[in-house]
Amino acid sequence: MIVRIMGEGQLDLASADLTALNKLDDQVEAAIEAGDEARFRAALHDLLDNVRQMGRPLPADSLEPSELILPPADSAMDEVRRMLGDEGLIPD
Repeated sequence: MIVRIMGEGQLDLASADLTALNKLDDQVEAAIEAGDEARFRAALHDLLDNVRQMGRPLPADSLEPSELILPPADSAMDEVRRMLGDEGLIPD
């Protein structure tokens, strides 16, 4: 599965990694719902760090279609709220 972190590039993730990432995605969503900026920031950074660790970076000149698009680490909570779908940033 190809994942793009906006402003950084694309990574290839195994579908098996989605279970762990969904738990982190739930934490991002819960922090947004609670309006807790500090918790949101920590949860977003944890999610993105895990995607970077689990994923294999694609070459910078690669333009594969992204199945998931994640916000950059410096995103505002309102920006990420607008990106959330019915299933969060990472669908189950």
